[in-house]
Parts: sequence; structure tokens; C-alpha cells
Amino acid sequence: MPEKQAPAPEATEVVSRERALREQIEKIERESGAKAIAVAMRDAETGLELHSNGERWFHAASTIKVPILLGVFAAIDRGELLPHSRVHVRNRFLSVVENIPFRVESGRDSNSAVHNAIGKMMRVDELAYHMITTSSNLATNLLLGVIGPDAVNQTLKALHVDKGIELRRGVEDELAFEKGISNMVTADGLLRILVMLSEGKAFSPALSRRMMDILHGQEFNQGIPARLPKGARVAHKTGEISTVAHDAGVVYLPKRKPYVLVILTEWDPAASGRSRTIATISHTIYEYLTQGPVDE
Repeated sequence: MPEKQAPAPEATEVVSRERALREQIEKIERESGAKAIAVAMRDAETGLELHSNGERWFHAASTIKVPILLGVFAAIDRGELLPHSRVHVRNRFLSVVENIPFRVESGRDSNSAVHNAIGKMMRVDELAYHMITTSSNLATNLLLGVIGPDAVNQTLKALHVDKGIELRRGVEDELAFEKGISNMVTADGLLRILVMLSEGKAFSPALSRRMMDILHGQEFNQGIPARLPKGARVAHKTGEISTVAHDAGVVYLPKRKPYVLVILTEWDPAASGRSRTIATISHTIYEYLTQGPVDE
């Protein structure tokens, strides 16, 4: 029988570094006090992927706005909407529980511009920008009211990125939340959407770029971008409620192709250090991909 060939030194080193990276993420999770952490990553430069608890479900919080953004641009791609189509700004929505009316509380929304426009008209592209960059819940529900959750879910299915994404309702639908009806995501599910966007494969390269431009405008940068070098650009979406904190995006570094990174975390309501934990994991993966030391 022919002798079994030993693995190439390069392959052995890669396996060793991947193992060290996983161990470092597990160490960060233990030390953080988080109830659960999931990480999914795909590097366009090397083709490397990482999936740690990638199929675990988490409450989506505001990361569900990325699939909704995709649904809005699907309607634009079909010609049902135009970026400058105007939407009447109102603050009355129907719960998925018995169609009971509810409102988005201005004190809980991070954007006053949309609330200040109640009774007026805003463009679809303006609402999409506010939905992502300042995570406006009012803008989100207005857009969802125009296209409908079913259309978003059909878009995800048609693009084969529906696995790991469950859009069931608008945001701040407290009656639904009390009955356990929530939007849910997995790290792998969000990764699939962001990889498609970063590769320019969502409808057309031009529409993909427009969505990426919106994600580049994100104003909450305490997670994935926080400990990256100054030359890094991150197109991303955060999400946080009392029990979860997430960040999901595409990281662009000079002189290399981008990598997509999703970090989902679950916590006890009183826990602290959420953004710091996400930033630490992001920095660890950055060092791994740029061949720096994995250990801090």
C-alpha cells in the first residue's frame, strides 16, 4: 500500500490558526458573561469561512432591517416602487395579533427626523436610509407597510437567502412580542444576505451598490468597526434590545478584498460590555485574517 502523505505544512498551519481562533472566540464568550454568542464570517480574499453557532436562532432586533431593505429594493427592481416614490408618514400600525392598532414610541426611536415628518410625505430612499443608518423603527414600519412582510419573505426565498431569517412582524409590536411572535435570525442567515450584497448579486450590481452605500452610512459604530484600523470601512447594521446585541456587516480593508462578518450575542438584561465584546471578537478576526497574532 502507498504511504499516506503527511499534510502540507501550510495546511497544518491554517488548521492550527483556525483552531486558535475558535478557542479565542470561546474564551471571549466565557469572559464576557454572555449567554450565547454566534459568529459567521466569509473572507472574499482567501475564501476562508468561520461558522461558530451559526445556525443558532436569536431575536433579530434591528438586524431584521437588512432583509427588509432587500425587500424594498426588490420592489424597486420590479418597478413597483421608485427610490423617489413618496410615502405618507403616519404613526399608526396594526399588530399581527388581532389587527390591534399600535404606535412607535418616539422616545424609543433613535431618529426624530421621521417622527417630525408625521403628516407629511417622505421618499422611499429617505426612509430606507433612516431605517438603516439611525435604525428608525418608524421608517421601518412605514416601508414594511408599503411592501408587506409576505413580499419580503418571498424575495428572500427567490434569492435563496431565506434560511436563517424569520420576518414575522413589524417593530415595536408589543402585543406580538408578549405572545412570543418575534423576528428571528441566525448568523449564517444574515451572512448569506450580506455576501450576496457585497458580491453585487442582489438584483443588479447597481442596486446592490445602492444598498451597500446605505449600509456604509451606519451611525452606530461601537461594535464591529470600533477596534479596526483607521483605514477600514464597514457597511453594517447593528441591533440591540434588552437581551441581545448584534452587528452584521462587510469590512473593507486597503489592498485586499472584503470580508463579511456577523456577530450575534444574547445577554441577561442587566449585563454590560455588549459592544465591547462584539468589538473584541471583530478585532480578533481582523488579526487572524491579516496574519497577525490571534492571541491578545
